[in-house]
Amino acid sequence: MSDIISTVLSFEAACVELSLEKPQYMANMFEREKENNVLRQQSNEEFQESMHLYLAGDHPQLTTARITDVECAILYKTLEYNQFVRSIDLRYNNITDQGCNALGKLLSTNKFIEELNVMCNDFGAEGAAALAKSLFNNTTLKVLRLNGNKIGNAGGMAFAQMLQINTTLKSLDIGDADLTIECLIALATVLRENNTLEALNVNRPLLWTVQEEPTDHFTRMIKVNKGLKELHMQKFNMRDFGACRFAENLMHNFTLTYLNLNCNRITRDGMKELAKVLKLNTGLKCLDLGYNRLEDDGAISLAEAIGTYNTTLECLNIVYNNIGPKGLCAIAEALNFNSALTSLYIWGNHFDDAVNMAFSTHLHSERLQEQNCDIGSYVVDGKVYLNQTGFLIRRHYYYAPIFGDDVPEWQIRGEQVRRADHTVPIVHHENDPLVLKS
Repeated sequence: MSDIISTVLSFEAACVELSLEKPQYMANMFEREKENNVLRQQSNEEFQESMHLYLAGDHPQLTTARITDVECAILYKTLEYNQFVRSIDLRYNNITDQGCNALGKLLSTNKFIEELNVMCNDFGAEGAAALAKSLFNNTTLKVLRLNGNKIGNAGGMAFAQMLQINTTLKSLDIGDADLTIECLIALATVLRENNTLEALNVNRPLLWTVQEEPTDHFTRMIKVNKGLKELHMQKFNMRDFGACRFAENLMHNFTLTYLNLNCNRITRDGMKELAKVLKLNTGLKCLDLGYNRLEDDGAISLAEAIGTYNTTLECLNIVYNNIGPKGLCAIAEALNFNSALTSLYIWGNHFDDAVNMAFSTHLHSERLQEQNCDIGSYVVDGKVYLNQTGFLIRRHYYYAPIFGDDVPEWQIRGEQVRRADHTVPIVHHENDPLVLKS
């Protein structure tokens, strides 16, 4: 089964075997793919070797129903030996542990699926364990996203155990999943030896201590791990001690390119230590420090590293850090000496006329591109102001627009529904006194 026709036949056979009606959403998406295949043949385009099965539940233009455990069973029967579907998007649906068991069986038997997205569903530790167990022998899945499912400590432990065996998974997202200290330490310990995982998201764990033990274990892991390129640790209750520990160990790491420390409690002291890392020109290309408390002193330390030493950092996020005009002007000045930093996000800090003019100059000279920053400029009565735009880091990670020029390639574009014509016929009555008078 390596084309859309055989996939549709398998889908219909699965519904018959399970004595279920064809789910309309799945049927529509397969039909859409068939239509696209016909259009490609008519325009003599290359034959499509794979398909992205889009079944997200947050696309109101495509469906008002959500995928449930029943549809997961049909999906398992349909794709059990399928070679055409390479990625599945099931986010924002109503999949529970039972549905995850079916998806786990699918990953155990199918040898061609490379990406599975089940973020923001309704399964817990049992479902997570089923998915983790299926990856013990799976050698094809590269991306797994479970963000927003409450898998807890048991689910996190299952993935830590899986990473001891699996050597093909490249990206794992288990953020906002109620992870605890025990499974975080287990994950950090396993990643000392696992050098195949390239991206890890462990945002917003449930921590009952302020001693930063999980942060310390992750910083020690960073020192020896040579495979991880992307690490997300939002809402870790990280303070300056954790930032300093990161700085100490990042000096020995030249593979990590993206570090997300958003929504923590890092102040100027932690920023001064992180600035020392930037001065060494490590592999870090994207640093997210939004929603901390760097203030002017932290921003000045950051600006010094950017303007005089660093030539590798390409993206910086410092939104909502209580930075005043002095610190922001220092950042703007640093851009005059740094050509590597192309993406900058600064909204939520304190602007004045000097800040407005400095960044407006960078915008008009195209030193900062509109799509690479979160600010725009406008003039009222001869005075320059800055406004917030909608561009953010990882803008299309959790959601994506369905209309306009900003729809990414993987997102299904919505169809514009024509509005009904509400025309009211005008009838002139011969005996109408108003008509006769006119």
